[in-house]
Amino acid sequence: MSLGSKTNSCQDEQMRLAGRKRNLWLRARMIQSIRAFFIEREYLEVETPQLISALAPEVHIEAIRAGGRYLQTSPELCMKRLLASGFPKIFQISRCFREGERGDLHLPEFSLLEWYRTGIDYKALMNECEALILFLSRRLGRGGTIEYRGREIDVKRPWERVSVEAAFDRYASISLERALEEGCFDQVMVEEIEPNLGMIRPTFLYDYPAAMGALARRQPGNRALAERFEIYIAGLELANGFSELNDPVEQRARFERELQIRDAEGKETYPMPERFLRSLEHMPDAAGIALGVDRLAMLLSGALKIDEVVPFTPEEV
Repeated sequence: MSLGSKTNSCQDEQMRLAGRKRNLWLRARMIQSIRAFFIEREYLEVETPQLISALAPEVHIEAIRAGGRYLQTSPELCMKRLLASGFPKIFQISRCFREGERGDLHLPEFSLLEWYRTGIDYKALMNECEALILFLSRRLGRGGTIEYRGREIDVKRPWERVSVEAAFDRYASISLERALEEGCFDQVMVEEIEPNLGMIRPTFLYDYPAAMGALARRQPGNRALAERFEIYIAGLELANGFSELNDPVEQRARFERELQIRDAEGKETYPMPERFLRSLEHMPDAAGIALGVDRLAMLLSGALKIDEVVPFTPEEV
């Protein structure tokens, strides 16, 4: 490469980075506001390790090795151990890492907001999610609406709540039962259902099949369903929350099934998170959620690609 080409390339990069200034200022104010929301509600902010010895062995999530340990895919297990040790309301904004995730909505290194609270279930957690997003929208000067992809989304309460079964009946070309039988649940969700969710106001998609809630509690009155929900705004998946499973025997059995599937598919089989499983014996009823900070910044800034709301993409470092 000639000197002139190197100079032009450097100038292009500087312009590209400078072009993110507005979004990065908004992101910073958003994160400050997130902290204000939880501090006002007497949540304790915690920082758990990013380098861990064991993680939740889920089929579709690939961890990144770092020496003899792993970079966390989520702070979930450590935070739940704190719940079990007597911390009733905790939150964290943390860096997480997943192998092979890159696209307009994905980064291999990204930021998650997670919060957990004892004594509530997934429906009460939905109410707190509504309060958080409305608080942020107003704090950032958006009032009660967010404009995204040419749509004006009303984030005032109450939000739309649609069960997974009802969403399949309404939007999918096949039934929920058939999608599960044919192993195409995720494909139908992505291609046929998600693009229709949260187009007028945010949508809670809730009551997932039990097999789709690896760490979620089953409904006491219907063991076929998990007390899990996801949030969609303008077709964008923003968060995943649930009532927490606190039965160590059932949780171990679920992890073992996930590991068996990973082994059958030729994927790495991760070590069992024994410390976490032991802590479940002491964990009270609780609910928790993981919310994508980068995607939330996209929604509030109007960005169409995740690259526009981070200082550097993987290709730039």
